[in-house]
Amino acid sequence: MESVSVYKLLTEEEWRAANTVGHAANALDRSDGYVHLSTRAQLPGTAERHFSGRGRIKLLKFDSGHLPPLRWEPSRGGDLFPHLYAPLEIARADAAWWLEPGPDGAPQLPEDI
Repeated sequence: MESVSVYKLLTEEEWRAANTVGHAANALDRSDGYVHLSTRAQLPGTAERHFSGRGRIKLLKFDSGHLPPLRWEPSRGGDLFPHLYAPLEIARADAAWWLEPGPDGAPQLPEDI
């Protein structure tokens, strides 16, 4: 598969932990045994479903070509999501943003992603 941008959302607490250890993983990632990522098209649904009402959220953007190989596996509605079965090193991020919650509590995504 060609290189694509993939994204990771983290709460402030998860971001602080990632800065301490150098890689990002939340409780769901550790439970499932892989790092959950999203494509640009999947990002709004992931943000709303898993991060609404959780305050300010860190968004990290990665080039999949600069990561260990991803597995594209079915998830919500059979859509293929990128999963990383290795540590997600935050130093590999191409860009990062802080997202503020909108009126509905879901993180507001920037226009320039």
